[in-house]
Amino acid sequence: MGALAHRRAGCWRRMVTVTDLAGRGCICWPTASRGFPMSKPHLLLLPGLVCDARLWQHQAALADLAHVTVADLSQAESISALAANVLAQAPDDSFALAGLSLGGYVALEIVRQAPQRILALALLDTSARADSEEARQARRHAMGQAEKDFPAAIAGLLPKLLHPDHLHDAALIEVITGMANNLGRDVFLRQQRAILGRIDSRPSLAQISCPTLVLCGREDAITPLAVHEEMAAAIADAQLVVIEACGHLSTLEQPELVSRALEYWLQDLQR
Repeated sequence: MGALAHRRAGCWRRMVTVTDLAGRGCICWPTASRGFPMSKPHLLLLPGLVCDARLWQHQAALADLAHVTVADLSQAESISALAANVLAQAPDDSFALAGLSLGGYVALEIVRQAPQRILALALLDTSARADSEEARQARRHAMGQAEKDFPAAIAGLLPKLLHPDHLHDAALIEVITGMANNLGRDVFLRQQRAILGRIDSRPSLAQISCPTLVLCGREDAITPLAVHEEMAAAIADAQLVVIEACGHLSTLEQPELVSRALEYWLQDLQR
């Protein structure tokens, strides 16, 4: 079960429940004929570290609500350059934006560079903070491991990426390692350098005025719940969603709950 909580000015407004859909087969998504306008918004999805479109593969049903595109975050060594690359390839008009982990760092930079183009923002398993010194050391250690043995470096990250219950999910592990192997060591190192150089985005959170969803796995070991509570409290009318039995890769670990939260978020554009 996932908890969907709303926060304003640091105080809880109300609490509702997102029902666990496991075992129900499929989700019936609203369509234009059921209250949505014929013209759907564009939705740009930003993947995480050494992740590709497969990170969002279970959110395919969002295409009923929006024109969905997954961006490429493999071609620059700074968050600002990655954001500029995304904006150069994004729809000319406004669009909704969702990013997980590295994608969230880039999403916050996109909002800084072009706030007028963002219809709505979703920040998943990410942080507005810059790395602590401890995190920087751990990141550099992972980079050193990757230089010597990239597959071993990725395997070593799995306990931090996943909820303990998912560490023996062979299909899930295959997706994660498949994405990493597809993008490769050089992209991993390039993206890690970008992450190391990112700025503290907390001072700019109060300037975000679009509908904002902040979502994380309850057991996210990389970007814990506390940093998501911090972001949700700083962004006016932000919605905070906490997914139970879930680590850092929420879109893969609890895809139906994440999809439901994103559906609600997109519906806000129609209200």
